Amino acid sequence: MRLHMSSIKVGLIGCGRIVQQVHLNILTHMSGVDLVALAEVDPERRKQAALRAPGARSFADYRELLEAPEVTAVIICLPNALHAEAAVAAFQKGKSVYLEKPLATNLGDANRVVECWRQADVVGMIGFNYRFHALYQEARLQIDSGRLGDTICGRSVFSSMSRNLPAWKQNRQDGGGVLLDLASHHIDLIHFLFGQRVNNVFANICSQDFEGDSAILQLELDDGLIVQSFFSMKAIDEDVFEIYGDKGKIRIDRYHSLNVEFSDPAIDFSLIRRMGRKLRRLAGSPYLLDKIRGTGREPSYQLALSHFISSVRANRSAQPDILDGLRSLAVVEAAERSARTGRRVLVEDPAK
Repeated sequence: MRLHMSSIKVGLIGCGRIVQQVHLNILTHMSGVDLVALAEVDPERRKQAALRAPGARSFADYRELLEAPEVTAVIICLPNALHAEAAVAAFQKGKSVYLEKPLATNLGDANRVVECWRQADVVGMIGFNYRFHALYQEARLQIDSGRLGDTICGRSVFSSMSRNLPAWKQNRQDGGGVLLDLASHHIDLIHFLFGQRVNNVFANICSQDFEGDSAILQLELDDGLIVQSFFSMKAIDEDVFEIYGDKGKIRIDRYHSLNVEFSDPAIDFSLIRRMGRKLRRLAGSPYLLDKIRGTGREPSYQLALSHFISSVRANRSAQPDILDGLRSLAVVEAAERSARTGRRVLVEDPAK
């Protein structure tokens, strides 16, 4: 890997809605980053992005951006079906890559990305940004500290309201559906929080408004721990994780919590005591300032991108890396096989 001492010259591939709302604002204000190139096939979106980054060269074809010798790192935010193709092309040009999830739409393409990443010997990072959220960081510390005692089970919900979605998000072949869109995040968080992989999965996938818009997964980890998860793109906006142990429970509500909520079975849960605990948690919340600064602000985007840039500059591996994207996708494909067959499916470790 190459060591970079000056500003990292970055190319941004894909300038859709989320990029216009999030990535452009972060990259144009991040210290040590020089956004020098943009690629977007849609002329209007390309024009709008160029106005936000007036010093950047604009391209209709990302392949032309990858030919620019000044670009040392790229951030890929294309529709899911194009992720693997663009990542392979970037690695083959020797660029470090931050790739928004999922890694690919199938394991065959994903393995090709892994192969090219290893051959390129550059930084490769997958966009599981929620790992960097203060609440999930704290939850992992509490699990590792033994505060919960013996972990019994986990439960999670990640859902969104029905929205007008592009056609590709409603078709699995094009990279759509709730498993790739939402479940992939929680699968990665399960790996992150518990420090072990999913061993097998039983799944039920529903297609009411579009293909694979909702799913229920029962995931068994290597040590036998069970995590039950519900995902939907036609419910309400909710992102909740609950982890139960024999000494208590923690709850993370990414949209509403100001801290990791710990329930101790030995404590009196009267109304006054509950209110007192909530006020104490509020005063010590690491997330309070982010809530005050702006409704709906998601701080983990900035933290994840900063980690990527720092890794490129310091010539060190970034986490979560490309293999983490491969592991999440392996669970998604196993869940899809389970839903088709009605059976529990073993998840092979694709990193071996």
